[in-house]
Amino acid sequence: MADKEHVVRRKVLVGRVRSDKMEKTIVVEVHRRLMHPVYKKFVKSRRRYMAHDEKNDCHVGDTVEIQEDRPRSRHKRWRVTRVVERAVLT
Repeated sequence: MADKEHVVRRKVLVGRVRSDKMEKTIVVEVHRRLMHPVYKKFVKSRRRYMAHDEKNDCHVGDTVEIQEDRPRSRHKRWRVTRVVERAVLT
């Protein structure tokens, strides 16, 4: 038992960048549709996560994939794994 590898499954979410004003940090907004337990209707919910962006590569409007990570600061517990889609500049 002791020599088995410990596998850590980390949560992965996809959301849109709402703020990139901080150094190496972005705010990602994730939208979800959840079924209400009593009324059986879909309810929209959103949550904002602060994610670590090592290269300052992400900008407002980009769709990114974030993954759960070790605590990096008081609010940051996620990191950017990839940019799914770049924002269209007008």
